[in-house]
Amino acid sequence: MKENIVFIPAIDAGRGRHKAYHYSIKSWQKWSEKNNAKVLVWDEPLYTWDEMTIPWQRYHLFKILEHNNINYDQILMVDSDTIVHPDTPNFFEHTERKYVGVLDLGCWEWTGRSLRHYKELFNGFKVDRGLYFNGGFQIVNETHKEFFDEVLDFYSKNQDILRKKQKKGLGTDQTPINYLVQTKNIDLKIFPSTYNLHHMVSKNLLNFGQSWWGDSLENLYDQAWVYHFNAMPANDLNRDTDYFIKRSYEELWKDK
Repeated sequence: MKENIVFIPAIDAGRGRHKAYHYSIKSWQKWSEKNNAKVLVWDEPLYTWDEMTIPWQRYHLFKILEHNNINYDQILMVDSDTIVHPDTPNFFEHTERKYVGVLDLGCWEWTGRSLRHYKELFNGFKVDRGLYFNGGFQIVNETHKEFFDEVLDFYSKNQDILRKKQKKGLGTDQTPINYLVQTKNIDLKIFPSTYNLHHMVSKNLLNFGQSWWGDSLENLYDQAWVYHFNAMPANDLNRDTDYFIKRSYEELWKDK
């Protein structure tokens, strides 16, 4: 019997990020138990970082699933710095079996800069910014297997240029995958922002010690289903990604 899969890349890579990723995994495991899905934690890289960066390796998704003898239906690829709310609806039921993403509504300056710099690899193609999605929440199915092969082929042919752009702070796979989805005419469905609420600092949803602001996260919990704790700034309270992942898991899932 085919299963819906929650695929979570959780590779340390020696960079000291997301030490609290196990709380993310626990939240997704508990959600999956309620919604007839299965979690696959990917914690062994296929290649060294020098051979292929981790964000790009995840597009070997179908190879990884088949290696683990998983009879998959739809697959959510979700970042390990996320927490899912216990009451999140079963989004697999609303995909229309399309490629699913959530609009990236974070730093518009960075997105514009990234799009301009990657444009040369796509013959000057102009991405529809209204369809530009965040890479931390993507749903695919077996019909996208060939597309992922094309993604990996693109990486193989352009990896030197891609690495140079990454070193310039232009991102890894997010902007190229948006270019590829649009240039390959992949049928894309955009989910509401509640399924990947990211860049929460710019939305004034996290407290870093403001005297006029209460310390409760209820305002955050009331406004979304999936919380993506990315782009955390340095702050006097040392509240980083790990702090908010751990805290939100303990507050939301404590009695579940």
